[in-house]
Amino acid sequence: MTHPIRTAALALMAGLLAPAAMAQEVTLRFQHFVSPNSANPKYFIEPWAEKVEAESNGRIKVEIYPFMQLGGAAPEQYDLILDGVIDGGWVIPGYQGGRFPQAEALELPFMVTKSAEEASRAAWDYTQQHLADDFAEVHLIAAHMHGRGLIHKKGPAIETADDLQGLKLRGPSRPATLLLDKLGATPIGMPVPQFPESLSKGVVDGGVITWEMSPSLKLDELTDSHTDVAGDKSLYNLYFIWAMNKAKYESLPDDLRAIIAANSGAETSAWAGRAHDLGDADGKAAMIASGNQVATLSEEATAEIRAKGDEVITDWIAEMTARGLPAAQLVDDVRAAVEKASAGSGS
Repeated sequence: MTHPIRTAALALMAGLLAPAAMAQEVTLRFQHFVSPNSANPKYFIEPWAEKVEAESNGRIKVEIYPFMQLGGAAPEQYDLILDGVIDGGWVIPGYQGGRFPQAEALELPFMVTKSAEEASRAAWDYTQQHLADDFAEVHLIAAHMHGRGLIHKKGPAIETADDLQGLKLRGPSRPATLLLDKLGATPIGMPVPQFPESLSKGVVDGGVITWEMSPSLKLDELTDSHTDVAGDKSLYNLYFIWAMNKAKYESLPDDLRAIIAANSGAETSAWAGRAHDLGDADGKAAMIASGNQVATLSEEATAEIRAKGDEVITDWIAEMTARGLPAAQLVDDVRAAVEKASAGSGS
């Protein structure tokens, strides 16, 4: 026979626990491939996680793992998300050359502005226009660009296009390596985590990357000069997504899914870009403080390089058209998105 007091106590306990059980709690594990002190993690990824946690009243816990601590290599990140090995992460689609060809239009030479926030607004618009099917298997939180891409190298700064002849330079993506090749350099494609060791061992003479990544990669010690092009357009750029496993996203309770949705989209993409602008200011200041040479090419030298960039774009359009893509339209649509973003910023 059940004791009436014990029965009452169990009923009371069940009543107290019911709200807690209904208020489902979720832990999401996201990872990226760089230092937690670099710009995107510092100014976007970590604050984004904190915002999601706060808006869920702690029911969502977002764990962030830098340096690919949950396993895999940076080029595998998209598939790790797709396969549910991780709940979400930061992806550079260009690390898998040829898999997302329409995304390459954003990365072509002198295509987007040096403002990462503006470029990221354009990237989100272009993504919605042309890349939704490519990333339909994940929940896309943000699509963004980094800030200006520069040439960092051992020895003095670049002064003319001819100065690039024969240099072994790291490139992050196919469009970037196509440009370096046109300029007479020897491009070596590699993810960012490999760059410092390659510099220290003499595998490369330098490479193209942003200001913001320079301190965490110790480019103040491993290189001597940093050269930007003139004008408001970036020498090259890189396209990123911040994405979540779709099944995990769809398994969330409606109210928690709504919080993730509210922290996805155009403004979230702009925030991710703005993080790179903040980091660029930090990184440039650090390189100047180190005593390294910081230079900007003349208008004439920039025009030489831009002419080679135009050749890359022409070749890319021909290649992608042969693959059945509306390549000229893709380039036009990137330019239109960039113009719209620039006009919206008042610049």
